Amino acid sequence: MAKKVVATLQKGGKNFAKVIKAVKSEKTGAYTFREEMVPLDQVKEALAKS
Repeated sequence: MAKKVVATLQKGGKNFAKVIKAVKSEKTGAYTFREEMVPLDQVKEALAKS
């Protein structure tokens, strides 16, 4: 199944970027990472929003 997923991303995933942001928890103070796939032209907007 993993091969099928990789093949799918290689065909249509060239116009997308994976954005990974570190988000600090107010309760514990620990950092967690939030990942999302966004179109290349919306990367700056995705990084700017909290």
